[in-house]
Amino acid sequence: MQQQNQRVWMMPAGVAGMAIIFDQVSKWWVAQALGPETMTAFIPVGNHMRIAYSHNTGVAFSLFQGHSEILTIIALLIIAGAIYFYRTQMPHQRLSAQLTMGFILGGALGNVIDRIRLGYVVDFIQVGWWPIFNLADSFICIGAAMLMFQIIRDDLGPRPQGTNQALRPQ
Repeated sequence: MQQQNQRVWMMPAGVAGMAIIFDQVSKWWVAQALGPETMTAFIPVGNHMRIAYSHNTGVAFSLFQGHSEILTIIALLIIAGAIYFYRTQMPHQRLSAQLTMGFILGGALGNVIDRIRLGYVVDFIQVGWWPIFNLADSFICIGAAMLMFQIIRDDLGPRPQGTNQALRPQ
């Protein structure tokens, strides 16, 4: 049982670890290349994208600016809830569920590390009119999309007789 428990956490931990490394290294590079002032220097990437150094003390779309401490606590509670959901409601033996959890945790922890270390989140990817974001945000979105796909797939797919919950561990 102990070995099985370790196995369902190895993939999410590995994916989360890699996501955190990519996120933190990219933010460090952007700060070194374009900082210390925000939104003063840019690196164009194609016609509709650029790299731009920015600080975000809020959440997605720069909402709730200036509440970094509260947002850090909320993010940690959401991470704890995601872990609980993964363990109790998701089919955590499935690779897809493990990857989903890894992306979500890695992205969330990447931004929490910024909030604790810097007091803000470093954002730097600017695509057209879309609000500026970072790799951690992308990892969270990838994980959320994977989760939605799994829920839809499991809700619409055939269920074993006698079950009525789509994401119950098997």
